Amino acid sequence: MYRAHGRHLISIAFAFYVLLFGIALVLALLMGDFGQLVGALIAVAGVFWVQGALVTAIEDVRDGRADLTVRETIAHIRPVLNRLSLAALGILIGAIIAVALIVIGFLLFVIPGIVALIAFIIFAVRWSLLVPVIMLERKSVFGSLDRSQELISGHTLHAFFVLLASLGFVLVVAITIAIVLAPFDLPRWLDEPIRTVVSGTLVAPFSALALTLMYYRLRAVKEPAPAPEPVPAA
Repeated sequence: MYRAHGRHLISIAFAFYVLLFGIALVLALLMGDFGQLVGALIAVAGVFWVQGALVTAIEDVRDGRADLTVRETIAHIRPVLNRLSLAALGILIGAIIAVALIVIGFLLFVIPGIVALIAFIIFAVRWSLLVPVIMLERKSVFGSLDRSQELISGHTLHAFFVLLASLGFVLVVAITIAIVLAPFDLPRWLDEPIRTVVSGTLVAPFSALALTLMYYRLRAVKEPAPAPEPVPAA
């Protein structure tokens, strides 16, 4: 699907990342360090926005063709924009707290740190379908977390390997871009945005595909379609 619909999915991701970069640049120029902080928070929410748009696009192309334009696809996230933003903020706060607990656990004693790390990984995997559930079932943030956990329950290890494969793709793309841009010796203010836009544009569709297709597959396993009624004999 990435090969077949890559141009369409990549164009959606590119539009979002360029927009986010433009917003961050304007805020930094107008408001200095505070603007950079606000831009960083918007960028975190933006990751959820682009994933939401890509989930919609993937649902659209599952029949083999793209019926929605890029503009129509982006329009589909407007009704749930606040929900996606709240989810991004909640996940960010939760991740910060989890990292703090893991660090404290390792500083106090190794075993509590390991336990905290394992717990963090389990919850991250169980809640990984948050955005697909928000977009495809229109549930609230907490309802989507419960629904994600319900779908992945019993398949946590499988979901973990899917996420691990996605992470491997992210690392390969990031390393490749770094190698390609290294000879140009670009200034830092230009190098980092280019890397972010290019890597995000290439990686976001792959991650969205992995999560969305996993959602559909787990839903088919958990909620199989009813068997057709038998046709009465003539």
